[in-house]
Amino acid sequence: MPPKKRSSGTTQNKEVKPSVKSPSPDKKDNAELSIKKHKEKDEDFVGLCMTLQVTDLVCDQAWTFWKSVQKSIEDNPDTQRRMWGVCLYVTSTDMDVASFTLTQMQKAVELNVKQFLSLVRKLDVNMDTISSRVHSVLTHLEKRYDVTLALYQRFEKTCMKIFSADSVKEKEMQHTCWTMFLLAKGRALQMEDDLVIAFQLLLCVLEFFIKRCPAGALQPLYQSSISKAQSPPTRTSRRNQSKAKPRPPEPELDVQLLETLCEENDCNPEEVKNVYKNSFCAFLESMDLSRSQDLPQASELSRQYEEMHLRARDFDGRLFLDGDQTLLGPTSYPSQAAERTPKKNQPEEEAVLIPPQTPIRAAMSSIQQLRLDLTSTGDQPSANLVIYFKNCTVDPTDGVLRRVETLGQMFGQRFCSAAGPRMADTGRQRFTLGVRQYYKVMESMLKSEEKRLSVQNFSKLLNDSTFHTSLLACALQVVMATYGGPGVKTGGYTHATCGNGEPAESDLSFPWILDVFELAAFDFYKVIESFIKAEPSLSKDIVKHLEICEHLIMETLAWRKGSLVFDLLKQAQGEGSAEQPETPATLNQPLQHNHTAADLYLSPVRPGYRVLPPPQCPGTPPTSLGSLSQAPIPQHPRSNSLSLFYKKLYRLAYTRLNMLCSYLLSSNPDLEPFMWTLLQYTLQHQYELMRDRHLDQLIMSAMYAICKVKNVDLRFKTIVTAYKTMPNTNQETFKHVLITEGTELRGPHHDSIIIFYNQVFMQKLKNNIMQYASARVSPHPSHTTTTTSSSLTPPLPPHQTTLHQVDSVPLMQAHPGSLCAPFQPPTLSPIPQIPRSPYKYPSSPLRVPGSNNVYISPLKNPRMSPSIMTPRSRMLVSIGESFGPSNRFQKINQMVNSSDGSMKRSMEQGSAPKPLKRLRFDMDGQDEADGSKAAGESTLIQRLAEMSSTRCRMQEQKMKEDAESGKQ
Repeated sequence: MPPKKRSSGTTQNKEVKPSVKSPSPDKKDNAELSIKKHKEKDEDFVGLCMTLQVTDLVCDQAWTFWKSVQKSIEDNPDTQRRMWGVCLYVTSTDMDVASFTLTQMQKAVELNVKQFLSLVRKLDVNMDTISSRVHSVLTHLEKRYDVTLALYQRFEKTCMKIFSADSVKEKEMQHTCWTMFLLAKGRALQMEDDLVIAFQLLLCVLEFFIKRCPAGALQPLYQSSISKAQSPPTRTSRRNQSKAKPRPPEPELDVQLLETLCEENDCNPEEVKNVYKNSFCAFLESMDLSRSQDLPQASELSRQYEEMHLRARDFDGRLFLDGDQTLLGPTSYPSQAAERTPKKNQPEEEAVLIPPQTPIRAAMSSIQQLRLDLTSTGDQPSANLVIYFKNCTVDPTDGVLRRVETLGQMFGQRFCSAAGPRMADTGRQRFTLGVRQYYKVMESMLKSEEKRLSVQNFSKLLNDSTFHTSLLACALQVVMATYGGPGVKTGGYTHATCGNGEPAESDLSFPWILDVFELAAFDFYKVIESFIKAEPSLSKDIVKHLEICEHLIMETLAWRKGSLVFDLLKQAQGEGSAEQPETPATLNQPLQHNHTAADLYLSPVRPGYRVLPPPQCPGTPPTSLGSLSQAPIPQHPRSNSLSLFYKKLYRLAYTRLNMLCSYLLSSNPDLEPFMWTLLQYTLQHQYELMRDRHLDQLIMSAMYAICKVKNVDLRFKTIVTAYKTMPNTNQETFKHVLITEGTELRGPHHDSIIIFYNQVFMQKLKNNIMQYASARVSPHPSHTTTTTSSSLTPPLPPHQTTLHQVDSVPLMQAHPGSLCAPFQPPTLSPIPQIPRSPYKYPSSPLRVPGSNNVYISPLKNPRMSPSIMTPRSRMLVSIGESFGPSNRFQKINQMVNSSDGSMKRSMEQGSAPKPLKRLRFDMDGQDEADGSKAAGESTLIQRLAEMSSTRCRMQEQKMKEDAESGKQ
């Protein structure tokens, strides 16, 4: 039986037991531990098992687990006891045996949540230490903890603004309010770890308590916000009144009070009302509180939450109220350190206060900005879009509207399946925002195409169903990521799984939207870059999120069985040529192209020529392009979409390989060119190895193969240990690798990365791998540069870096019957040029032409005063708005003139001007040249005129000639 419950008002809980899906075989009527069976184990360990009331089988399994990892743990009594607790939790979770909660284990070994998660990661020393089931449980646990911690911190701050006194009575009321929220979150929300919906529910609970509080306990703002018809009672309880006396019906919602709460917390009132009516009211009805004007009994709420907590085997959220050490979190967020930034050389000015960017504040600000950007956009095609539709040979209007309606129904059904049937209105609201974004970006794309091509008839593109579905899916992904908060913006690398290993429906992260619309990942990839370029109002976080989605597609999603990528690759090779999706010769050239979504969806659209290579021996890489015959042969049109896909794929693959090499092989930098050449060859010629697999699996295998053939000691265990520290990685990548595809009689077989290397990768590429055994690399700058700038470093011809044969005796003979010569060392693939990011971040400041230290950026929120934007607000100018004291203009003028003067003095002395020590903002993925203009006339009027002109151009691009641009 579990220990007594924490609340003093609770009763003995005989009927409530933790749910057990698959009980332990020896756990029948008696769950007590038999001490006689565990004499060989440490007495303290057995005592801990007795405290947590585990079974004999769990005790045995946890002890075996501990012994397997003991050598990797520091020899410290405190650490040892904590690791025992972790081993017991991991074992019981893996066996699905419920005997204790996380909090009970934490208290037994004095461990907080973050320490617990850190120790579990330390335990995972081998690739099979922590199972997928345990990993999934811990992933959800960590997210629930982070969400609950953020909600409690916001709850504390909000209560300080609501209640006027900090007395014992108000504290008790806050405790009851928080407990009721935890209970409502667990019962009313299917997605407990959704930060936005959970916060909206918290506002509903606060509204419920505020209107029942005495007026004297509230701050003036909330006293005046309560409707007169909803005046609070003078007493908080009527338990002594006659039960037979009828109570007057109470309105479901105090709209005025709720709107005040929403305004104070930057929340959309309509969304909160939906949560109140569809979820919170149902919870009140289940608690028999829908018509009660009394506050609920704290002991009853605590009892019911205790039951839910024991079933979940989770952390006890009530302990946040006590500041309990088991839930100890960071006292402040990193951004709070900048809350009050001192200003140099300006003691007379007050420091600018910047609100700390907490998770909730960040989420609410992102949602508010998204809604603001879509204010002037309707959920129907605009007048400009209608004109584009009418100019088409075949009018796409009916098809567009029907498609939106159909996809809306599909989205609504799947959203309700994930978030719960009461979230239908919330799903419709988010879909509507996505539709507005869809129409807005479509219009922007068509305007750009009209300028580029000087045509207005886009009939073929606008009647392409895949284009529309992809564009709407991308718009909805922006909305889902905005509402999902920081946790979702990882791109969905870590997917929740149910007990049977299937993805959990409640996970709305990417690629959930692709599954909803049954959209191929390769088709979705085509629209991402054009979408970003067509919507300059996207925040940097959302742009980064879409970039991560693109990476996920290139790493694994586009390589699923049945993908169009394989069809395009077979078509390119099936024409009897050696034409590849993208030649290695272009790798050391900048990633520049002018392809738009129209080009990619209507691809192939351009003619091409191919070069026939001489016959080659099977298993050897193709001859260098420089040695091929230059006689052009007409070929079929080449696929723009596949070519660009491979350009980005190569750069992504090299970036991740380079990152791993920097972690593991800093003392052997000469091995990286071999690894990259092997990896590039595999992607180009053995792309079938990518089917239903992950790019990182090939990267790790290529690293191991080269180290093995070069007699460098690098084990897979070391590789995966370093791999786990990289961003956006998942342990399933090296634990769950496809070995053999499934058949009609049995499913596919998966195993670890080691089995994949031995049985698949090495068998397929053995001949190619052995070529590197007796070869060395000629030192060349192109192979020591990890990140280059296309504007500063000219591309190097691929033939400048070669391999040389060291031994006179060939390592391997040709296959029997082959007329080919022994294997020759392969030509190294050129190192790709890696820009910082292929996408522009519209929110980054732009340098004013002709200046080195004046930057401007669009003011995203017109209501925000320029004086509180950043701690350096004294150096900011907002054209057309009040700037502040006139002496600030003089200071800017002095700054500009002083810099010009210093340049003049430097030039007069005959030395080159020194660049100012200021940040350079990257717009095209390339570093800005640091040259400076000769000093000339430099007055404030001239600079402000340049700033005004540049800002106008930015506004035209950003706002796309909408109403807001006209006002500015």
